Amino acid sequence: MPYFPLGGYTPLQSSALNDVAARLGATPIQVALAWLLHRSPNVLLIPGTSSVTHLRENLASATLLDQAIIQVVSPIVAR
Repeated sequence: MPYFPLGGYTPLQSSALNDVAARLGATPIQVALAWLLHRSPNVLLIPGTSSVTHLRENLASATLLDQAIIQVVSPIVAR
């Protein structure tokens, strides 16, 4: 199974991502997972998890974002 954490092997860091996450009451990783899920219907994510709490956070990502938030998060990738 391939392994490549979001943001490479360093923590995912973006002030814009952190701002969106704070506004949603979510973690930056949840926002990143949600953005990836909304990006394309043929994207299959395999997020790793080390606890039931992380599993619940990952699952909650599926319903986290709306179109307005996606437009804020998308430019982060272009940097």
